[in-house]
Amino acid sequence: MRIRTALAYLLLLQLCCLPLAGKAKHRPNVILIMADDLGYHDLSSYGHPRIKTPVLDQVAREGIKLTSFYAGATVCTPSRMALLTGAYPTRLGWSKGVIGHIMKKGEGLNPAALTIGEVFRDSGYRTGMFGKWHLGDQPPFRPDRQGFSSTFYINKSNNQTKELWRGDLLVAKPFENKRLTESFTNEALKFIDENRSNPFFLYIPYTAPHFPLEAHPDWKGRSNFGVYGDVVEELDHRVGQILARLKLRHLEQNTIVIFMSDNGPEPLTKESKALPFRGKKWSALEGGTRVPCLLRFPGVLPAGKESDALISAIDLLPTLAHACSIDLGEFAAGFPVIDGLNVWNTLLGDNPKAHPRKNLLYWHGANGFQAIRHGTWKLFMNSRDAGLKSSRGPALFNLENDQQEMRDLSADHPAIVSKLQKLAKKQLSEIAENKIAPGRTK
Repeated sequence: MRIRTALAYLLLLQLCCLPLAGKAKHRPNVILIMADDLGYHDLSSYGHPRIKTPVLDQVAREGIKLTSFYAGATVCTPSRMALLTGAYPTRLGWSKGVIGHIMKKGEGLNPAALTIGEVFRDSGYRTGMFGKWHLGDQPPFRPDRQGFSSTFYINKSNNQTKELWRGDLLVAKPFENKRLTESFTNEALKFIDENRSNPFFLYIPYTAPHFPLEAHPDWKGRSNFGVYGDVVEELDHRVGQILARLKLRHLEQNTIVIFMSDNGPEPLTKESKALPFRGKKWSALEGGTRVPCLLRFPGVLPAGKESDALISAIDLLPTLAHACSIDLGEFAAGFPVIDGLNVWNTLLGDNPKAHPRKNLLYWHGANGFQAIRHGTWKLFMNSRDAGLKSSRGPALFNLENDQQEMRDLSADHPAIVSKLQKLAKKQLSEIAENKIAPGRTK
């Protein structure tokens, strides 16, 4: 059952009735590209010394590089829930794990939750999804039921399934893991060609570089960083093919392109790093959820800009809706309360003091809520969750000068500890009162 609350309606009106800035002549297309388990350090534009990603480096030069961008969660399923709905995953009934691991069998994203695909589809956009879904494999949870008219996907991680789907049609079992990035890209290129005369929303959640790592035959051994480097460099090349197709179809100037990762690096993949941060996938430490994010919209968003503004994947739904002249107020009855904020003016380079996001909640992938960030301060409710086994009680870090989260300042700043504890309690209480159950099959 969908929650219809006055709070949801008022929040959406607040987000969406702001005057549009930098509005394109025609409604812009959107291409949202998400890598799987790509660490903060794994692109050359984010400091990797051996993996070469010239295409994404160029996107950074032509657009905005975010350095304090957070995925929606620290593992696959809740991260995707958050990205597509603009809500913290616990608001959608998630408590721990991913589909196929720890989560209960038969669960998925509740069909009652309104997704970004549904918002854009119902606003006249053509919608496509090609990649990894991981929000439910039973028919009610599939992407064509959640707002995406064209689909080509695997329903779980590439280590969990061998099935490749188009809508409800099983098209391959097994699929060739080493060719998935190529296959999803080819589908995206066809979608762009077929919809070049219409506004479109294209979501490409790649499976790369999630394990098992297998290099495409044309990329095997080409990097200077083993198989992991081969896989990431192919991913960079495929993004280049998409950008080249936009240019060929004269869509480059009217398309917003976003590239991000779904969470931090997989702990079992030793080559993947989150430097300079501590922690990996599953962890509420910075390395588990702070990820690369690049945005490009030629002639509208500034070029060559780097921003450390606190931004989360949950902010993309209201921000992109605003940029595309979509009034989310018209969809208010279909949302649970959303937690995302419209950060479009921040991206445009307006007054940083007016940036709307002041705080963010952190979730461990198997153990739920663990920490809150407010400004540069981050508080773990339990210091052991931050890996400080020698101490007890909360742990407070200043991320401005302690990116490794090693120096607990809680004893020096009790007032800040108390303030963040109260803020977290208030937000968690509101979420508990305004949430929907996970989707379940009988």
